[in-house]
Amino acid sequence: MRSELRYTLLCDGSSDAALLPVINWLLIENGVKDPIQSQWADLRRLRQPPKDLSDRIRTALEFYPCDLLFIHRDAEKSSYAERAGEIRSALTKLVEADLPPNVYVIPVRMTEAWLLFDEPAIRFAAGNRNGQNALHLPDVKTLESLHDPKADLYNLIREASNLQGRRLKRLNPGERVQRITTFVNNFSPLRSLNAFRNLEADIAEFVKVYASSY
Repeated sequence: MRSELRYTLLCDGSSDAALLPVINWLLIENGVKDPIQSQWADLRRLRQPPKDLSDRIRTALEFYPCDLLFIHRDAEKSSYAERAGEIRSALTKLVEADLPPNVYVIPVRMTEAWLLFDEPAIRFAAGNRNGQNALHLPDVKTLESLHDPKADLYNLIREASNLQGRRLKRLNPGERVQRITTFVNNFSPLRSLNAFRNLEADIAEFVKVYASSY
């Protein structure tokens, strides 16, 4: 009898660990009732971190065994389909491995685009949750068309901090990014984005199989 759902997130960089609360929310929204145990596969600690995606997947499963593997790749300048093809190709090289079910996480253009919709969360991440200065967030429906969502998010964090001079220069927006999703209770506005809907559809398909395995 299962006691929990254990999943691992393999992502491109440390800031992408901000996706963990997003995934938790989607799993619960789509019917997972068991306690959820999430793991971020931080391969940077290894003496020689693997670079090839197939090797990264294999290593992640070795050190972070799980019931469900999320494989993240930012689309960046590629299309969603191209990134999905890269992940599928990497998985075909692991046919001998005992692979758990896997889901692709491919934000367009990058994870930061999915963090640009919640003003209170951005203020919280900036360390100034009660700030009143105007922040101009992009329309959620336009997030996938932003040229550089990371730069946009970093600028918003700086503006939300309301810091000046040396204190502003010392602020590191990259270190604040992961705080954003910890403060968001509802990610449903992101359902207007194709890539997010793709992720939810894949999670919903997994949950159907997961629920039927009791």
